[in-house]
Amino acid sequence: MKKITKETKLSEILKAKKARGVLLKYNLPCLTCPFLQMEMEKLTLGQVCEVYGIDIEGLLKELNDMLAKK
Repeated sequence: MKKITKETKLSEILKAKKARGVLLKYNLPCLTCPFLQMEMEKLTLGQVCEVYGIDIEGLLKELNDMLAKK
């Protein structure tokens, strides 16, 4: 994965090993939702952040910093 954006699907983000930890830090509720498996191919990071009021810019920075450290 090159870079994570607001349009990146949750399914793609979760392929990165450390991404789950970063998402949990931002209290992304979708990770504990039983419908995640059905919806993660459709939901973008931007959609989830908008619905739950999550700081998308801060989250994107941390996720992309995590990818850069691989």
